Amino acid sequence: MAAPAYPGWVTRWVSGQWRNKKRPPTLRPARPLALADKVANRREQLTEATCITEMSVMMACWKQNDFNDAPCAKEIRMFYDCVAKAEKVRKNQNEDTLSSRGNLPSSKVNKLLKRFPQMTRYV
Repeated sequence: MAAPAYPGWVTRWVSGQWRNKKRPPTLRPARPLALADKVANRREQLTEATCITEMSVMMACWKQNDFNDAPCAKEIRMFYDCVAKAEKVRKNQNEDTLSSRGNLPSSKVNKLLKRFPQMTRYV
């Protein structure tokens, strides 16, 4: 297994060539070290589809009864109950500011960054 290839200055620094009052090179960042004014809008989690079973049962009932709602009232009611329950769960999750991983959603981060902008110049 080959040893990793490091830049030349790292090898000289580790070997002690800069210990004799020579300083290692300063590392300058390509950009200023400051937060941006906004972050990318990303979905926090891919939400899985809910009520698929109830919807497929309802559609199978419609197909058997030539798309007539009257004989499928029970299946339709079960589907709507499932949708209402899933919406309630989703709204309760949205009220929490932190996600399950402990991160803020990107929309809230952008609001905070707008509220407290990054100082680039000192007065």
